[in-house]
Amino acid sequence: MKQLYAPWRENYTVSVASADAKASADAKAMADMMADMNAKNEKTEHTECVFCNHFADNQDENHFIIKRFKHIIVMLNLFPYNAGHLLLLPMDHKAHLSELSPDTRQELIELANHSSEILKKILHCDGLNIGLNLGKAAGAGIPSHLHMHVLPRFTGDTNFLPTLADTKAISFDLAKIYRQLKPEFDKLML
Repeated sequence: MKQLYAPWRENYTVSVASADAKASADAKAMADMMADMNAKNEKTEHTECVFCNHFADNQDENHFIIKRFKHIIVMLNLFPYNAGHLLLLPMDHKAHLSELSPDTRQELIELANHSSEILKKILHCDGLNIGLNLGKAAGAGIPSHLHMHVLPRFTGDTNFLPTLADTKAISFDLAKIYRQLKPEFDKLML
């Protein structure tokens, strides 16, 4: 990777950092006020969450929910980057890791580990991306319900279409992937 040396940006980055410190104090006061408002709106937000609606619907196969564990649900991403793109979601409608219980966080990491092994075994992927997008600015499409991505990667799985045409070619059947992965997850006992 090439690096571009841009020393003229130092004054800007330093001034932004000091402005950020003041804004951080203001933001904390605003966050406290917003927390009160959010507590009142949590029921409405919870019922409007696509994930929570899928969980409550109890039609797991229709929603590609692979398995429900004690705290975490494993499901296929309905808008996948690649075949086998999994989402690991807490059953509780929470946006931040700090809101999850220690047991839920532990189960999330254990399932990320098991999911990666299952994807390697069944789909023979060449690599994996595992991660969280926390907040809209970080790329979370549904920031109000935390979800971890476990994304299988295959050599040569990228091309020019997303860059030039904002288009991703999907050449697999979600139902088939679901049927391949489900028996392996059904064997898991955490």
